[in-house]
Amino acid sequence: MLKISNTVFIPDQEISISAIRAQGAGGQNVNKVSSAVHLRFDIRASSLPDFYKERLLQHSDKRISRDGVIIIKAQNHRSREKNLADALERLKKLVREAGLVRKKRRPTKPGKAARQRRMDAKTRRGNTKKLRRKVCPE
Repeated sequence: MLKISNTVFIPDQEISISAIRAQGAGGQNVNKVSSAVHLRFDIRASSLPDFYKERLLQHSDKRISRDGVIIIKAQNHRSREKNLADALERLKKLVREAGLVRKKRRPTKPGKAARQRRMDAKTRRGNTKKLRRKVCPE
């Protein structure tokens, strides 16, 4: 059972895990040991709350297919156990991010005092530059 939050869980039956051979360098070990993990999680067929399902399906992530299946391949570690833990942690992080509701940004304007300070600073700077000019004989 994968715990997402205090109230949201993913049962182990809904997560499909298969061991595959890892790619890349690794010498003889990479050719004979299936240490990489391929994790599949069907969003639509899961027992997640509808809110999480909708947010995950709207999420634009390359790990989520058009069919609504999350596919995670973990092959960073040499052992299958560490790769499995890494894949489950990445799934948990993805589902948690979908559950976060961002606060809507409201554009603000500077206050009257801030505008006045800005204008005073510009005037002071202009006066300083005016004093640097050549003195014109009259």
